[in-house]
Amino acid sequence: MEPKIQSTSWNPQIEKTILKKWEEQDIYRFEINDKKPAFVIDTPPPYPSGRPWHIGAAAHYAQIDMIARTARMNGKNVLFPIGIDRNGLPVEIYTEKKHKVRMRQMDREKFLELCRMALDDLEAEMIQIMKGMGLSGNFKEHYRTDSDSYRALTQSTFIELWNRGLVYLANRPNNYCPDCGTTIADAEIIYDEIPTKLVYMKFKIKETGSNIIIASTRPELLFACQAVIVNPEDNRYKSLQGAHAILPLFNREVQIMPHHSVKPEFGSGAVMVCSYGDQNDVQVFRELGLKEIVALNENGFTTDAAGPYAGLRINQARTKIIEDLKNSGLMEKEESIMHRTPLCERSKTPIEIIPLHDYYVKQLDLVPQLRELAHKLKFHPEMHRQVLLNWLDSIAIDWPVSRRRFYGTEIPIWYCNSCKAPNLPPPGKYYRPWKEKPPFDKCEKCGGTEFIGEDRTFDTWMDSSISPLYVTKYGKDKKMFEYAYPTAIRPQAKDIIRTWLHYTMLRCVQLTGRMPWNEAWIMGYGVDEKGEKMSKSKGNVIDPFPVIQKYGADTFRFWSASEANLGYDFRCSEQRIAGSQKFLSKMWNLGRFLSSFEVVEQQPEEELEATDRWMLAELARLVDECKKGYDEYNFFIPANAIRDFTWNLFAAHYVEMVKGRAYATGQNDAAKKSALYTLHRCFSTILLLMAPITPFISEELWTKIYSPASIHLQPMFREEKADDDMAKFTKQITDFNSMVWNKKKETIKEDGKPLSLKDPISIQVPPELAPFAKDLKEMHNLI
Repeated sequence: MEPKIQSTSWNPQIEKTILKKWEEQDIYRFEINDKKPAFVIDTPPPYPSGRPWHIGAAAHYAQIDMIARTARMNGKNVLFPIGIDRNGLPVEIYTEKKHKVRMRQMDREKFLELCRMALDDLEAEMIQIMKGMGLSGNFKEHYRTDSDSYRALTQSTFIELWNRGLVYLANRPNNYCPDCGTTIADAEIIYDEIPTKLVYMKFKIKETGSNIIIASTRPELLFACQAVIVNPEDNRYKSLQGAHAILPLFNREVQIMPHHSVKPEFGSGAVMVCSYGDQNDVQVFRELGLKEIVALNENGFTTDAAGPYAGLRINQARTKIIEDLKNSGLMEKEESIMHRTPLCERSKTPIEIIPLHDYYVKQLDLVPQLRELAHKLKFHPEMHRQVLLNWLDSIAIDWPVSRRRFYGTEIPIWYCNSCKAPNLPPPGKYYRPWKEKPPFDKCEKCGGTEFIGEDRTFDTWMDSSISPLYVTKYGKDKKMFEYAYPTAIRPQAKDIIRTWLHYTMLRCVQLTGRMPWNEAWIMGYGVDEKGEKMSKSKGNVIDPFPVIQKYGADTFRFWSASEANLGYDFRCSEQRIAGSQKFLSKMWNLGRFLSSFEVVEQQPEEELEATDRWMLAELARLVDECKKGYDEYNFFIPANAIRDFTWNLFAAHYVEMVKGRAYATGQNDAAKKSALYTLHRCFSTILLLMAPITPFISEELWTKIYSPASIHLQPMFREEKADDDMAKFTKQITDFNSMVWNKKKETIKEDGKPLSLKDPISIQVPPELAPFAKDLKEMHNLI
């Protein structure tokens, strides 16, 4: 019989044809269906900044698609939204570099248009990669976080929180990035050990005339010092507590005070407290009631309070003050040390702390409730729950959400010229106060009629944190929202648990009183062959687009599933991806072979041969193992289990054992049917189990051999009978087969060559394998 499949190898170019068919048939459409449970994925909207995606991120999205396909094949009504995150700092930096412009030195509207153009080009490429990977998402309605409708929802939720007293304006010390020119939240800070100088300065004690040595990594903030603190238990300084120290260069006196935060072993054990060198300074200022001196302005220059050092960049002020301390004999020494330094996550430059007027979303009051909800949220894997709990325990301030940038959702506020009170519009529209007149005539507080529009934007997480509300049409479609919210699952990387996951929890609980999802799925990083994180500066980033074009989406996806154990980092290389192609070739060859034989429907168990019952018992074990992996959304488990079963058991042993019966003509029709039924039952099950991971080759083989209806509309799991009495023979069968093959290799014929696998050999089948004797004799040509 001629095989239905003529091609001798799997051609990844077929993927394009299949992709077109899926789009034409619209097989992944989502509609409200009361008979099916909704399964909404709160898909992470990727950020198109520069060349979109490295290979680890592409692997992440491939696995999110596996979640969608698994749920769909398990009878769920799946909404797999596709969104693009188009707000915030990265696009501004990209646009400045691309067009060689400075944001604050050109017309705002023109700069925004340049940003939009850059994003459009990058987004088109990103969508192309997504489709090429076989993502079964809702591309027809893909959303952008900079669209009028999305920004209108961000503003509406802010207005709602304002009206409920959950937002306020305050002047507080805040993290500030001089390079980015804006406030940043604690969650946007990373820490790194960087080399710096520890400078030992001579402060004169007013009461005694002697010196006290103060060691600091921030001598440039000397003029903003408001106290010297020492550990209350440090015997060196007990007699000086309450005395006064005179600042070198500035000749201003400050009090020497005890404070438990001082580490006696660091530096000299005496610390100057400035506004503000670090978060400890902020805390000490609050506890001791010190009056701050504003050291830096919003452009990152020293203020007039610096006297002769005013108007300098931080590094310039440091250099000049150290030089003057040396020349004046006021510096005892300096040491080179590695210092744990807070950096801006975006620019990687050291942050400063300066007092600023900012809008804050309340979060401190909600932390106990969020902690309780965090314990109820199901994590995949469980170990990443602790990252969230640790973050919740570390929150010390409310969330500052105003940013001094251009490309973002504008804060919808106009200030009264008369009384300066903030006035907010009604929710529902997208407002741009910096260029539009307010949608009201009078100030709510004083009745004034002249206004100035707010020119700041929101922290980008204010937009990202409403993604589950946007995709379920919060505030727009009550029926849809009630059907689809809370969403089923939040898939994301582990590095944004403290930002995206936390802020989404915070905002959705504030707005709806409910968690935004039932489960959280956390993936590790894609690292290089040495285990190092990929970065452009290291030159170890792999672009996924040419790799997918070369090897095909299914090869890439199978590599992703078989390489990445959920929650753990995984190694990326083209060589590893190319190796995955071998298994797809094996699957194709098996499919082509089996397409030569008729598909036999269910056979009565009593008519099945022992070999077939053994293979079906092993198939049941495979299904059980795959089900456990799919239930945990850990595709590493089914990918490796299927490969091991298909290659090392089904193809290597079972297919060879039953070939004789499969090819038999006119003899023992029941034995032939038993073999054909089992062959197709196993292979069709393999295809169903592989479909979420390798959707293209599974579809092609399924529709060519079994049914014209898409495999992705079939139930994934069919009931297979677990038979431990038969499965116990597996090791004995495989050991016997291996023994025979080795004997043939070791047996030399008269022509000096070893026996071929088809040559006869005299070996007895052991008694315990008697039920399989006929197939084993046929397989090995035993005499």
